[in-house]
Amino acid sequence: MKTVKLATLCNVLSGFAFKSELFGDKGIPVVRIRDVVRGTSNTYYSGEFDEKYILENGDILVGMDGDFNTAYWRGGKALLNQRVCKIEVDPSKVCKKFIYYLLPLKLKKIWDDTPFVTVKHLSVKKLLDIDVPDWPLETQQQIAEVLEKADKLRKDCQKMEQELNSLAQSVFIDMFGDPLTNPKGWEVRKLKEFYISEKDGTKCGPFGSALKKEEFVESGVPVWNMDNITLNGTFRDGASLWITKQKYEELDKYSVNQGDVIISRAGTVGKMGVVKSIYEQSIISTNLIRVRFGDKLDPLYFVCLMTYFKTRLKRLKVGDDGSFSHMNTGILDQLEFPYPPVEEQQKYIKFRSKLDDEIERLTSLKNEYECNFNSLMQKAFKGELKL
Repeated sequence: MKTVKLATLCNVLSGFAFKSELFGDKGIPVVRIRDVVRGTSNTYYSGEFDEKYILENGDILVGMDGDFNTAYWRGGKALLNQRVCKIEVDPSKVCKKFIYYLLPLKLKKIWDDTPFVTVKHLSVKKLLDIDVPDWPLETQQQIAEVLEKADKLRKDCQKMEQELNSLAQSVFIDMFGDPLTNPKGWEVRKLKEFYISEKDGTKCGPFGSALKKEEFVESGVPVWNMDNITLNGTFRDGASLWITKQKYEELDKYSVNQGDVIISRAGTVGKMGVVKSIYEQSIISTNLIRVRFGDKLDPLYFVCLMTYFKTRLKRLKVGDDGSFSHMNTGILDQLEFPYPPVEEQQKYIKFRSKLDDEIERLTSLKNEYECNFNSLMQKAFKGELKL
């Protein structure tokens, strides 16, 4: 397949190193690496700037550090900050959407080939050196249209999933109110009152000496880690770490039952979820806390409370990324919250059961569309797509 370099079709504009002391809550938004995918910025710049660094909706951005993310900018007029670049396409030579869909494939290859130290870095030189199929504009446009339709299917699914998650939060807030103001007038109680027992209520994962890297195996009993939980309160039932049955029996005090809550206490602190797994036996890893409740507090209610109201619960401090600053069993023990009657909790759980079934259906459909999109991408840029 004949190719040409990206440099012959596009210009790459690197962002400017705007002075951070001029950042604040007034002025024009500044687009940093963390803003590329989410499409908005909450950092503003109030100093002077060259107009060539102004971004508009629809500009193609690439993050030059970390994951090398690509996205259309959609946050309105903004400024291009350092370590983010804009791809300026010559429309007489190449289709903009064609480049937009090609870049992630090419950047993934560069990312895979880049040595990992702490954070991977992308250079403008490597961007400009990307090989682009030398196809007629009409062919490029046809490919872009096919990919855009497939892309829309997966994004529509994702949007519907987000709307259902928002509904889950809205109903929770309507039913239970803000725990800080306690509009329902419920009795304020401590979390430790609801543990299954003082001994088994909470448990931190095993120290490194109890579970060494060389003891992990290719299959067996799963070991849950931070990748199995999210900041929005979801448990992911897919194991990547395993131990033998014999090792599990040695570490059975770290075991996990269906309905236990697992919480991260390191890295992104405060990710959590209710364990609902196809595996009957499992344990937690070093950086997790297991919480086990009796029958007076529903685990999903607790996870929703912690997820939706993390800034409204006393003793909990939250960082800019939505994670907790600290998390340990002592903090959990003393956590105070208005306690709703069990029957009120169950009303919400019943609602969530039906909603979660629909979310699960959408997630499955989204994954199917994702696979279809990725397959089309591979075929398209190998010249195998039937147009």
